[in-house]
Amino acid sequence: MQASLTQALNGLRVSRETVQKLEHFASLFQKWARSINLVAPSTLEDLWRRHILDSLQLYQLSPGTKTWVDLGSGGGFPGVITAICLSEAEGGWVHLVESNNKKAAFLRVALRETGARGSVHPIRIEAAPAEIPSCDAISARALADLSQLLDYCAPWMLAEGSGTVAFFHKGRDYQQEVDKAVSRFQFDLIKHASVVEPDSVVLEIANLSRRTK
Repeated sequence: MQASLTQALNGLRVSRETVQKLEHFASLFQKWARSINLVAPSTLEDLWRRHILDSLQLYQLSPGTKTWVDLGSGGGFPGVITAICLSEAEGGWVHLVESNNKKAAFLRVALRETGARGSVHPIRIEAAPAEIPSCDAISARALADLSQLLDYCAPWMLAEGSGTVAFFHKGRDYQQEVDKAVSRFQFDLIKHASVVEPDSVVLEIANLSRRTK
């Protein structure tokens, strides 16, 4: 593993095989990003830290062979990164939900060429529960505010007997989103400090229910 890459991983334990797959993904990403807008262009030079490392921390928080639904997968963060980690675990699956056909095409290539454990659903998020009836975990990054995210997640998390847990990357203003969301929902919340940005977090949400008026 290159010294610069070791530094970028910031102490996260990742096997050599997974690192090789992440490097291949990064190469594919840079190639495709020249023609389609996968992430903000200003963040491309910091791809490993801003996007790959930020996504890797999710599997570190919730390892194991789970079935994930990744909402608004875009350029593959965190969904493809989680799917690459699952290939080492030899179990689990990531359903990547992305309605943009160009981005969905990139995601398919990324999954195929890295051997990641996932599939792409080129549909709107609202249609996903009918196609993916259950899951163990949900992820989303840079997609919507927390209240909207919980609306998207409700069909899975409110299902009878559901133990689905959601993980959302959020920036420094996350507390305002939490305060807004609790006016409509009840949930258990764990705030995980980001390994990438000191003011950012990953919100872990479980036991979701709607508040009754």
